[in-house]
Amino acid sequence: MIDPVIIGNATLYLGDCMEVLQMLPMVDACITDPPYEAEAHTKGRRLLGKQEGGARTVEYGALDFDRMTDELRGQSTMAAAALCNGWMLTFCQAEAVSLWRDAHELAGAKYKRAMVWIKPDGAPQFTGDRPGMGYESIVASWCGSGRSKWNGGGRHGVFTHAQRDNKNQKEHMTQKPIALMEELVSLFTNFGQTILDPFMGSGTTGVSAVQMGRKFIGIEREPKYFDIACKRIEDAQRIQDMFIEQPKPKQTSMLE
Repeated sequence: MIDPVIIGNATLYLGDCMEVLQMLPMVDACITDPPYEAEAHTKGRRLLGKQEGGARTVEYGALDFDRMTDELRGQSTMAAAALCNGWMLTFCQAEAVSLWRDAHELAGAKYKRAMVWIKPDGAPQFTGDRPGMGYESIVASWCGSGRSKWNGGGRHGVFTHAQRDNKNQKEHMTQKPIALMEELVSLFTNFGQTILDPFMGSGTTGVSAVQMGRKFIGIEREPKYFDIACKRIEDAQRIQDMFIEQPKPKQTSMLE
C-alpha cells in the first residue's frame, strides 16, 4: 500500500503509476503528459531554460527521464482508461499520435481527435535543413458512456500558448504552461470533477485543476519532481482557499 500525500483537493502518490493505478477510484477525466518517445532523448535536444533576468535561456542536453516504451504505453493506458468516465487527453509527439490512438482504442476508449498545442515561441530549426517543430500533439478520446460532450462547442482543437508562461516557473524539462492546462481543464471537465494524471511530473495539471475548482489525483515516480509538485500544488491550494468564503461564526443570543 502506497500512502498518498493529501493537499486540499489533491491526492498525490510517489510511486510507479502501474502500481498506484490499481488502487484508485473512478475519475471524471485523465489529462497527462507521459514521457517522450526514444527519438526525443538526444543530447542535442534544445531545452527551454530557467528564467534569468527577465528572459529564458535555451539549453542543450538529454532529457532526465526514461523514454516511453510500447509496454508502458499499453499498460498505463489500459489501467487509466478503466478508471475514467470522461475524456482522456494524452500529450505526445506528432510521430506518436497513431501509437497513442491505438493504445486508447485497445483500452476501450473512443478516439475522437488529434489536437495540437501551437508554440509561438518555439525554437526554429537552427540547422536550416528542414522545417522547425513548433507544436505538440494531444490525442483526445472519450472513455465515458453515451455520446462525448465538452465545453467547447464546435471550436477547433487548436491551442496557442507560449512556452514562456509568466505564471509558470520552469521546474521540469518538458513542463507545460499553466495557461494551456487551464484551458484544457475548463474545456474537458466541470467544476468539482476529478482529474487523474498518471505522469504528474512537476504538477502543472494539478495546479490548474486545483485553481479551477477540480479535484486531482497525481502520480509521479521521481522524488525530486514529486516534491516540486507537492510544493506547487500546496501553493495553488492556498491561493484558491483565499477566494473561498469561510463560514461565519454562529451568533448566539444573550437569551439562549
